[in-house]
Amino acid sequence: MINRQTRSDVALVVDDSAETLAMLSQVLDEEGLTVLIALDGEQAINIASKMIPDIILLDAIMPNMDGFETCRRLKQQSGLKNIPIIFMTGLSDTEHIVMGLEAGGVDYVAKPINPPELVARMRVHLNNARMTQSARMALDTAGQNIFTTDDSGTMLWATPQVFALFELAMADTRWLESTLAPQLRQWLERAPEQGRRLTLEAPQKKLQCKYLGEVNAHEHLFRLFEEDGDSDTDLLRKNFSLTEREGEVLFWIANGKTNREIAQILEMSPRTVNKHLEQVFKKMGVENRTAAASAAIRLLSEHGRLG
Repeated sequence: MINRQTRSDVALVVDDSAETLAMLSQVLDEEGLTVLIALDGEQAINIASKMIPDIILLDAIMPNMDGFETCRRLKQQSGLKNIPIIFMTGLSDTEHIVMGLEAGGVDYVAKPINPPELVARMRVHLNNARMTQSARMALDTAGQNIFTTDDSGTMLWATPQVFALFELAMADTRWLESTLAPQLRQWLERAPEQGRRLTLEAPQKKLQCKYLGEVNAHEHLFRLFEEDGDSDTDLLRKNFSLTEREGEVLFWIANGKTNREIAQILEMSPRTVNKHLEQVFKKMGVENRTAAASAAIRLLSEHGRLG
């Protein structure tokens, strides 16, 4: 059963069948959810815009506006983008399943509805949505420059720090829609590897975004930072008053490399690496490589350089 302590969970059930609505209302009420009902797509959109549900059960085939179009329109509203939508359909062919997922649905159940199966699927998606929301709240609090987009490059969610940086660069909503989204869409179509960066020519500043990967189906995670022309090594070198070689050694220490690995990368002996490290520790005021790596990682993270 769905956790009864989560009494605030709200399920919006959308179906043109009064009999189905009555059955589902009883099942979900017994599971401790607050149930909202809608008989068509327009009514569902109106209700959801006034009282944001935690999950939506949506009939795929309805008169006037079908479930696929209803789903697309629900997902266009910023407050509803991350709400899980489960399609209910008597259609089991692949085409309609794919249509539901492409419209923004996370799952589907076949009619006639099997209540225990439906409740189990809802429990999974409610828990996933909660974890995603908790992670986003944590990122907001931590001050990370993180945002997500869909496959088209349209922004789905961002931390306050991202909006502040866009504002500083004079990148308004029109620029995000007309310039940023097409750039990201074309980039995503080329399937960039995690860690790759894209330079953005904002109106007042050059920005960079770093691709951190796909977090959910059709949702991509990026980190945004201001392009300052310095490499990661230069940033470490300038901040800790290191030589070029010392900065390189510290960079690879922060990336978890051993002295032997660093020696191979930088084409020097492990003994030379160790001598550089002695100077790094002294200049940074730390006693060991763990403390040095932590300080370096913290600096790089503050400048949006780590994924």
